[in-house]
Amino acid sequence: MMMNFCPSCEQEVNLEFIQSTEIVEVRGEKIPVTLEYYKCPKCKDEIETSDSPDELAEAYKEYRNRHKMVQPEDIRAFRKKYGLTQREMSNLLGWGGATLSRYENGALQDETHDKILHLAMEPANLFALIKKKPTALNEGKRQKLIKELSEADNSSFSFHYSSFFKSACAEDFIQDQLDQLNGYKTLDITKLFNAILFFCSKEGIERAKLNRLLFYADFLHFKRYGTSITGARYSHIGVGPVLDNYDFYIAILHFEEETISLEERFYQNRLKEEFMAKKEPDLSIFENSELKVLREVKEYFKEYDAIGISKFSHKEEGYQKTSVKELISYNYAKSLQI
Repeated sequence: MMMNFCPSCEQEVNLEFIQSTEIVEVRGEKIPVTLEYYKCPKCKDEIETSDSPDELAEAYKEYRNRHKMVQPEDIRAFRKKYGLTQREMSNLLGWGGATLSRYENGALQDETHDKILHLAMEPANLFALIKKKPTALNEGKRQKLIKELSEADNSSFSFHYSSFFKSACAEDFIQDQLDQLNGYKTLDITKLFNAILFFCSKEGIERAKLNRLLFYADFLHFKRYGTSITGARYSHIGVGPVLDNYDFYIAILHFEEETISLEERFYQNRLKEEFMAKKEPDLSIFENSELKVLREVKEYFKEYDAIGISKFSHKEEGYQKTSVKELISYNYAKSLQI
């Protein structure tokens, strides 16, 4: 107990210290959050102090910890270390000015943006970004950082993700074994990236719809011809089938290849993340059967929004007979709705 002023009673009372656990749902996960506050024994009002933890902020922090995501204070510390303003950091990342500010102030980042942040906050990758984007910083700061980063101990640099991805060590992404999980085809990065560009119109496409289109293209080609187009694997998540390691691929296209851009827009009180193509896909790399399927899938779902195509995908046998995070066998393609 402590004597303090109750604003409801308007008098000094012995406030009772309360510590309780509340469950906050974040992206489908139940996060326990410890809350601390005082309670007036007379009017029963709950009184928060200036240092009382914010329920949602604590839930987001725990969610980031669970998923090894970048915390807001990490972003601020990184910028401060290299003397970068929010605007300069946003310019390097190719983001709108409000996006980074929201993340630094506690908004929960999406997985793709988090992957990009992780990559950009490696000194070797920051160096590569500064070299690649000469107009992102004023010339004085640019040269200062180039000098500072080039003189750093290279042994402290983590791998540069593009060279890692293209190396033979990337076993998590390129599988030697041909089976029903990759459509009996080795992952073809070039075809996968160009399929993404094909579906990413210049007007923008939402993450959910992009994932479903890729799923239907690969599975429809397998249904008709016995192999997938890209050799990609797909897993079951709450909103529908999703390209396995999707965030990594999108980060490469946005961050290294600079062939797509990410835009955030509010639509009907909902924040939408849209991907837009910055270049035309190379369609010459696809076989006639692959190109035919890509075009057919794009045409079939042209009137579907992200929610509509996700609901459609929930009726697929491959989705209904798998559990969350389980890879979906291409053998389910035989019952595909299209």
